Amino acid sequence: MIIAGSLIYNCSRRNFLSSSLLFPLLKRQVQLSKSAPFVIAFPRRCYYHSTTTTTTTTTTHNTTKTSRPKTKITGTIATRKMGLTVKATIASFGGKLFKLSHPSTSTGTDMAVNLYLPPQALKSSSQKVPVLIYLSGLTCTPENCSEKGFFQHGASKRGLAVVYPDTSPRGLNLPGDKDSWDFGEGAGFYVDATQEPFAKGYKMDTYITKELPSVLFGPDSEFGKYLDAERVSITGHSMGGHGALSLYLKNPGLYKSVSAFAPIANPCECAWGKKAFGGYLGEENKEQWKKHDATELIKGEKWRGNKDARVLVDVGTGDNFYKQGQLLPENFEKAVKEAGVEGVTVRYQEDYDHSYYFMASFSDDHIDHAAKYLGLL
Repeated sequence: MIIAGSLIYNCSRRNFLSSSLLFPLLKRQVQLSKSAPFVIAFPRRCYYHSTTTTTTTTTTHNTTKTSRPKTKITGTIATRKMGLTVKATIASFGGKLFKLSHPSTSTGTDMAVNLYLPPQALKSSSQKVPVLIYLSGLTCTPENCSEKGFFQHGASKRGLAVVYPDTSPRGLNLPGDKDSWDFGEGAGFYVDATQEPFAKGYKMDTYITKELPSVLFGPDSEFGKYLDAERVSITGHSMGGHGALSLYLKNPGLYKSVSAFAPIANPCECAWGKKAFGGYLGEENKEQWKKHDATELIKGEKWRGNKDARVLVDVGTGDNFYKQGQLLPENFEKAVKEAGVEGVTVRYQEDYDHSYYFMASFSDDHIDHAAKYLGLL
């Protein structure tokens, strides 16, 4: 038995379970080991004493009070580098994760973005590394996947940078942009809104495909010396899977490949997509909706008969949103077949759900899919 505890104050089992990188490492150990299976136990809370952390517990009238550990946090002083503000630098799998922000002309707000540079980039800036852009799902920020998706593990092995943009502008305070979790802030759906009031700053298509690359790859960027603007692939999860597929299919040649975890593959036909497209593009503009729908795009002249589509999709059969008809990968598969497109792989992973447990389990596969077409394999 392995007993796993957290050194972090007030860290519950849920924190460790949802963000720990332990599971993929244990999976690998099981594959390599011939020993008997083992069990992992997660106590409700663990307290440790060391020379740098002091914890005391007192009990009075059935109320327990615990003092916060005295810890020193480093690497979070914000510095500005050529338009990008570096808010934190974190070591990860031999590389560095940079938490950044910058003023955006597309959205009219400051936009947060995380960037992972693998060890290969940091050892020598004379040879640039290719880039994988990861688009997040509903409600997410750049923090979610960079903390829980396990992408840095595979990226560090392959020599691949990973970019984690935000999912919408924040702070516009437009009417209705905070009324629900699946529309507005945290739910930009990677389209350029044409309907007021969202046309003001909800320009996530332009932001992802044009502005963000210029900010990161441009000659004035501190990180341009590390990143190869000519070798870029894209991936995403849920709403971000929709974004990855649609932006890839709308812009042939812009990205070398695409992959998606549990994507909203036919938004014109699901509740999430109808709500978002209606609000951002107009209820009456159904033909405009199709220009942002992977199932419709794959049937178009740009892709009909294509023999090398370079698409990988994973969907968990235990995903409640899949069961509810929000994802509709079967519609995408049907469209691919009818259009005679080859090079599309859709995998149904038995019992996996919509969470980062699912993503962490197959993130290395998606890194390798991108690496293949970025010239790393």
